[in-house]
Amino acid sequence: MKMLTLEDIREILLHHQEQPKAPEELIAAMLRFLSSARHTEERGLVVILDVPENAPRSEMGALQKDAQAFLTQILPDLPRVSVVLTAERKAGNGNDQHGHSHGKKPDQTKLNLPDIRHIIAISSGKGGVGKSAVANNLAAALARQGYAVGLLDADIHGPSQPHMMGTQDARAVLGEDRKIVPQEAHGVKTMSIGYLLEKQGPVVWRGPMVQRALLQMLSDVAWGKLDVLVLDMPPGTGDIPLTLSQKVPLTGAIVVSTPQDIALLDAMKGLEMFQKLDVPVLGLIENMSMFSCPHCGEETHLFGHGGAKREAEKRGLPLLGEIPLSLEIREAADGGRIAEGDSRKVFEAVAQRLSDILELEESAKKAV
Repeated sequence: MKMLTLEDIREILLHHQEQPKAPEELIAAMLRFLSSARHTEERGLVVILDVPENAPRSEMGALQKDAQAFLTQILPDLPRVSVVLTAERKAGNGNDQHGHSHGKKPDQTKLNLPDIRHIIAISSGKGGVGKSAVANNLAAALARQGYAVGLLDADIHGPSQPHMMGTQDARAVLGEDRKIVPQEAHGVKTMSIGYLLEKQGPVVWRGPMVQRALLQMLSDVAWGKLDVLVLDMPPGTGDIPLTLSQKVPLTGAIVVSTPQDIALLDAMKGLEMFQKLDVPVLGLIENMSMFSCPHCGEETHLFGHGGAKREAEKRGLPLLGEIPLSLEIREAADGGRIAEGDSRKVFEAVAQRLSDILELEESAKKAV
């Protein structure tokens, strides 16, 4: 018998959430509070839900009972299934009115990052679509517009931002407040697990260790006051994207895809994950949209064209930009610099559209 992992449980819940007559509220609560899963032959499957400390006991008791009954129903081959609730303790006395910059009290299940106005997740359904290059070029473009910008490399297992930002030789240092001082490059404050490692070898960590490291890189870094913190997310819908979506007060997510059908299929899975976790999707970006011959100027759509635009229109979302397959963007990424020339103009246009969305959101929040 296969031993189920935390990721297996999440995938099972997400699958059943899409079924007709599914108990959507129950599954959503289970996904929101899902913390860990232990499956052994001796004890069977034990699922841990980490609920807020101040949650009403009667509601949490009903959640535990209903969750256990639901898991027993959908996992009939398992002889024992248990659901255990643990209380997630929060710092402070609960009277702190400062929070993320959305004009309301912070969600008590999320990190409190009062000095960061907007946190934007840059996501993709699969690797190899140029998400990291989009993230750092977009961050630099926002900085050129006058925003105070940070960039967190959230891909613990494959940190690429130190190389792409030209800071690969930097190492983390502690400031006077015992917080890590971020590295600055191209007008952007950056943080990556790469700054904490002596050698650029593989990071062989299990899920809980990765999650703790990421949350510490958010809360234990001296970001200062930021208008925008860009999160370069790992690809897919695994533990890390889920944890960040649940624990970080995200303003919203941007989904990056190539025009290719298979890439779009995976990208839409990521988009739907954000929607199920109540994270606003701010728009789509089509990367590698076309290739322009440097000699004759003829445009060739190597991976198809317009797929992201069609998906955006179908879902009522903005298409923030169509970024070409560019030698300049590739050379800039390999050389630790930001794209120049026409490629830079494309990212500046994307940054302006995002800026307009964020300012509109701020105005709407103030008007309420």
